[in-house]
Amino acid sequence: MVSAPPQNPTPGILLVDKPQGITSHDVVSRARKLVGTRKVGHAGTLDPMATGLLILGVNAATRLLTYIVGLDKQYTATIRLGESSSTDDAEGELSPRVDAAALAAVTDAAIAAAAAALTGDILQRPSSVSAIKVDGRRAYSLVREGETVELAERPVTVSAFDILEIRRGGSVDVDVRVDCSSGTYIRALARDMGESLGLGGHLTALAYPHRKVRGCRRAAA
Repeated sequence: MVSAPPQNPTPGILLVDKPQGITSHDVVSRARKLVGTRKVGHAGTLDPMATGLLILGVNAATRLLTYIVGLDKQYTATIRLGESSSTDDAEGELSPRVDAAALAAVTDAAIAAAAAALTGDILQRPSSVSAIKVDGRRAYSLVREGETVELAERPVTVSAFDILEIRRGGSVDVDVRVDCSSGTYIRALARDMGESLGLGGHLTALAYPHRKVRGCRRAAA
């Protein structure tokens, strides 16, 4: 017999390893059922395709999320060069792939230089399918209804944009690690890297290993 969830559970922080394919809202909804309270919130949304750490607060501990949500973050990701996407990631409509000669011509040094140009204090145009509100509505909702959305650039800080591996085959896949400020869109970095190389680019994988807390060291999950 399955026991009922506790009523009015003890406040606390839940660390959830979010799998690919579900939204942050899905995780919160499931957590509410499991712990037996509606008062569950998260410290920042992860895209459905993203995997990794999602921090939840339960009951009075939701007030602590304010101190977490604005912290710097670290991601690992894979950027595919040669194709653009309507959503800047693999879930959108892809453009035709550039010809093989153009992909073969891009050098490792050029890819590293493109990453370096996107490092530091930069202005970034968020993806049009982000959760940013436009006239009171989420941008992604407007896009789904067929509207064209062009969001304004905003300042972000990319403190590190490291190339981990470059894999070449039918496409060029670039594995990266990014340390950045809250509000940075990794999809937009993928798009901008591809555009700067004249090839187009989009995100095919994203993992969020941990939040970086200044002055503290913590191993990635």
